Amino acid sequence: MDSRKVLIEKSHRRSESYGVEKKSSYSRKILFGEELENILNENKELIDISKLYIDMVFSAVMDNEFIIVLTDNNGCILYIKGAEENSSNINCVNIKVGAYMDEQNIGTNAMGTAISEDKCVQITAREHYIVGLQGLTCSAAPIHNTTGEIIGTLNLTGRSNMEHPHTLGLVVFGVKAIENELDNKKINDILTQTYNYMESVIDNFDKGIMILDKEGKITNINKFGAEIFNRDKDALIKEEVHYILPDLGNILVEIDTDESIVIKEVKLKHTSKYKTKLVFKGIRQKEKIIGIVVTMSNEKEEKDIKDATGAFLTFNDIIGESAAIVNVVTNSKLISNSPSTVLIQGESGTGKEVLAQAMHNYSLRRNNKFVAINCGAIPANLIESELFGYEDGTFTGGKKGGKMGKFEIASGGTLFLDEIGEMPLEMQVNLLRVLQGGRLTRLGGDTEIPIDVRVIVATNKNLKKEVEKGNFREDLYYRLCVIPIKLPPLRERKGDVEKLIEYFLRIKSFKLNKVMPKIAENLYNNLLSYNWPGNIRQLENYIENIVNLDGNISFDLWEENDEKINQVNHKDREMTETRFHENQEAKKDNFDLESLEINIIKEAMKAYDHNMTKAAKALGISRNTLYLKIKKHKI
Repeated sequence: MDSRKVLIEKSHRRSESYGVEKKSSYSRKILFGEELENILNENKELIDISKLYIDMVFSAVMDNEFIIVLTDNNGCILYIKGAEENSSNINCVNIKVGAYMDEQNIGTNAMGTAISEDKCVQITAREHYIVGLQGLTCSAAPIHNTTGEIIGTLNLTGRSNMEHPHTLGLVVFGVKAIENELDNKKINDILTQTYNYMESVIDNFDKGIMILDKEGKITNINKFGAEIFNRDKDALIKEEVHYILPDLGNILVEIDTDESIVIKEVKLKHTSKYKTKLVFKGIRQKEKIIGIVVTMSNEKEEKDIKDATGAFLTFNDIIGESAAIVNVVTNSKLISNSPSTVLIQGESGTGKEVLAQAMHNYSLRRNNKFVAINCGAIPANLIESELFGYEDGTFTGGKKGGKMGKFEIASGGTLFLDEIGEMPLEMQVNLLRVLQGGRLTRLGGDTEIPIDVRVIVATNKNLKKEVEKGNFREDLYYRLCVIPIKLPPLRERKGDVEKLIEYFLRIKSFKLNKVMPKIAENLYNNLLSYNWPGNIRQLENYIENIVNLDGNISFDLWEENDEKINQVNHKDREMTETRFHENQEAKKDNFDLESLEINIIKEAMKAYDHNMTKAAKALGISRNTLYLKIKKHKI
C-alpha cells in the first residue's frame, strides 16, 4: 500500500471518530457576521501578504475552472480567489469564506488533512470523506511562520477530472513565496523594534549607535553617531555604509562568517586627534544575518610605535575574485601562523605589503606589532642601525641611551622587509646571522638580545638571477625562500579590474567628497583592455584622476608611462622595419617624407588589421598621435 493510501485511510478513521456525516455536503461550522470579522482581522497580515502570490498561482492555472483557497491554522477559510466566476462551474458552493475545512468539521479534504499531517496533500474524488466534496480534486500545503508553526493552508480546488500532480507543485510554490514574505516581514519587525529601542533609550548614549540592514544600508543612527561622521542624521539614512566608510573591506561577508563581533578602526578625514573604533554585531534570525548593530567611539590616537600594531589591512582588503588571487589568499591563510620566513614576489604595485599585513592580522601575532621597512629607501650606511639598533655613544649625535632596531621593536610580532633585493651585499650576512640564530647584537654593544620575530620579505626582482649575478647571497636566498608566494600582476587577474575600479571609485569619491562619477563607456572599455604595467597602484591613481574630473581622464591612457607602455615587441618592430625597408627599396626615387609616412602608417594598419593600439605600438607612437596623423593625411 502506497503512502498516499495510508494517509487517506488514517484521515478517514479520524473523520469517523469525529462523528462527521458521510452524506453531508457542508462543514459543520461556518462563521458569519462579527465572529467572521474578528477572525479576518486576526489574520489580516496573512491575507494581505498571501493575495499577491495567490494571484500569481491563479494566473498560472490555464483552465478557469479552479478556485484558490486560503485558510487559517484551524482550517477557517479566510479568502477565495475565483469563487464568483468558478464556484458554480465546479459545484463547490459549500466552500465559502468562514467555513471550517478541518477534519473535525468536514472530514478528509486537502486543507484539513494538510493541517493534521503537516504536509502537502492532494485529495481527489472519493478520497474525500463527505459526499459533498467527492466531485472535486484539491491540492493543499500548510503555511508556516518563522518558528515553524502552522498558521494556515493554501489550496487549489477544481473538478475531480482536473487532477494533475503539477497543481500541487503550484501550491507549494505559492506557499514558499508567502513564507519568504512573512520572513521578510518578521525581519522588518525585528529591526523596527531595534530602532524604537534605540530612539527611546540610547539617543543620548555617550557612544555612536548605527543600525544597518543586511545590504549594509544605514537604517538608523543616533545623534552621537551622526556627529562622529560630521553629517546630518537625515542625510545618512539609507546611505550605504561603504560610501561613508570606504575602508571597511568586505565587512558584510566578515560579519556573516563571524559568530561574535568584528572590530574595525578607521581614521576620518575631519578628525586629527582621534581614530574611530567600530564594533559590528550581527542581528540574526534563523541563523541568517538580517541586520547589523554598530557601536562607534572616538579614541585618542597614540603616536608611539609601542602602542600601535602598525597593521590595519586584512584579507578582506584584497579586492578580487579571480582564481589567481583567490589561490594566493587561500595559501596565505594556511601559512599565516607558521614561524617560517615568507618571500613574497611580485611586480611593483601588486600589493605585497597588503598581503603581508593580512597574514599578520590573520595570525596569532595579530595583537603584537607589525613593523615595515623598505630596504631600498634607506642609505646603505644606515640600514644596519635601523634593523639592529645601536647602544648609547655609538654615533655622534645619536639618540641618548641608544636606540632599538626594527627587529627588537617587532619582537613578538612581524617584521616586513620590503625590496629585500636592494639590501647591500655586506649587510646580507648580518641579516642571515640574525635569522638563523634568533639573536642580535646592537651596534656598539656586546650583549646578545633574543628576539621572536616572524619575518616576511618582498621583492619585485628575480632573486635567483640576482644570486647568479653575484648581487645576492645564495645562502640568504634559501633562508628567505622557505615559503615563496607569487603575487600575480593585474593583467593576469581576469575579471578583477572591474572589481577594483568599482572599489577605488567608491573610496576616492569619499576621500575627495565628490559624487561617484559614471565613466564613459569608451574610457571604461579602455581601462579594461589596458595591461596595467604599474598594477593596482597605477589603477588606483588613474581612478583618482577620473574622480577628480567627474568621469573623464586628463591624459591619453595609452601615452602615459611611455617607457613601459610603448615598448615595442621585438618581433613587431622587426616586421615593421622590414616593411619600411621594402617600401623604401620600391621607391628609391621618391624621398617625399610625407608620402613615406602615409605609406608606412597604411602598412602598419594593414599588418595589424586596423587595430589602432597595436599599430601605434609598432610605429613607436601613442595611439592619440596615430589618430592625429591619420586625420592630417586623410588616410
